[in-house]
Amino acid sequence: MNKFFQFEKYNTSSRTEIIAGFSSFLATMYIIVVNPAILSQSGMPFNAVLTATVSLAFICTLVMGLYAKNPILVAPGMGMNAFFTFSVVLGMGVKWQTALGAVFWSGIIFILLSVFNIRNHIVNAIPKQLRYAISAGIGLFITLIGFINAKFVISNPATVIGIAPFSPILITFLLGLFLTTILIVKRVKAGIILGIAITTLLSIPIGRIWGDASAVNFGKSTLVNWQGMWASPDFSLFFQADFAGALRFSLLPVMFAFVFTDMFDSLSTFVGVAEAAELHDENGEPRNLKKSLLTDAIATTLAGLFGTSPGTAYIESAVGIEQGGRTGLTAVVAAFLFLPFMFLSPLLSIIPAIATAPALILVGVFMMKPVIKINWSEMDDAIPAFLAMVLIPFSYSITQGIIWGFLSWTIVKTILGKSEEVPVSLWVVDVFILISLFLGH
Repeated sequence: MNKFFQFEKYNTSSRTEIIAGFSSFLATMYIIVVNPAILSQSGMPFNAVLTATVSLAFICTLVMGLYAKNPILVAPGMGMNAFFTFSVVLGMGVKWQTALGAVFWSGIIFILLSVFNIRNHIVNAIPKQLRYAISAGIGLFITLIGFINAKFVISNPATVIGIAPFSPILITFLLGLFLTTILIVKRVKAGIILGIAITTLLSIPIGRIWGDASAVNFGKSTLVNWQGMWASPDFSLFFQADFAGALRFSLLPVMFAFVFTDMFDSLSTFVGVAEAAELHDENGEPRNLKKSLLTDAIATTLAGLFGTSPGTAYIESAVGIEQGGRTGLTAVVAAFLFLPFMFLSPLLSIIPAIATAPALILVGVFMMKPVIKINWSEMDDAIPAFLAMVLIPFSYSITQGIIWGFLSWTIVKTILGKSEEVPVSLWVVDVFILISLFLGH
């Protein structure tokens, strides 16, 4: 094991790597609950999504550790699960089976891009300012979803949206939000998952001692309902994807969004982790980048087969790196920690939406970090970036934010005589966008 993972080369040990694996897992395990909570709103069974989530996280994190030998965890990505549910299934009216087919084909595309190293041309097509804005916009979108799930933000005919009146559910959510915030500010490694657990406990009295949850919990007066602890994994979503149905021209923008969001998420994670841990190759690039990207691509392909949204590398892996993790053993340890949760779906299904809402909101905070890198002093940079960022939550669609960010960047730069800042590859992307908009209307 010492020779395989090269402990001496990276000045680490098996003990350090094991501790790092536990740390990264604790920082990432919220996805076991949050991903089914989001995807189940598309009509997919909660327990089956949980099985798919755990299966994907286990297999692909293990591959990352043994093949790419990087201390990075892989699981269904936040942002892409929201896009899958709210933009594709609920927003566009696409069946979840067809959406899974789109996930699968986007994974195949990602694999081809990784194998043939086309990623450099694609990355160059997207101006950095827009990458920062899209990341921040997805953060805002996830936060909005969290507030809506908690019934904190509601529809208001006079103002479009508004704040809900105080109720036992709202008060419980706010308590959970502030407690989770304190845990994260205090840098408690499992802060998010502890916040979910505490908020769930605080929700038990609703419908039993005070309040009524029937309006938000499918007619049940109680918010938290015990259904047992153990159950066999639910593999009913495996191989349910509609592969043929996903090959419609109207779904090309969806595949495009899956591929490029996944690619930029993973690239930013690999670059950030490499900088933090000084894990560079002889050319100064992140260590084993091609293998890592290929693993990420395989995760997206398997996600379509298993029944979940695209898999991606997790920036929370930095928690384990801060604990000294430098090799693939960190990922291997974390992978095996996911497995027991495949049998705990009844226990996890008791968690109400108001308990996972704080996690969504605070994950949104993490995703807002790139906004400080936007060049706000140059309006031809700032305005397209701003449009991309705000239109994602305002249109309730990640796709629309990306589309209008790209188009506005191209138009503004061209009119100002700065067409050299519009890569040829972006012009190609713009053509596909205009075709999709024309057909869409």
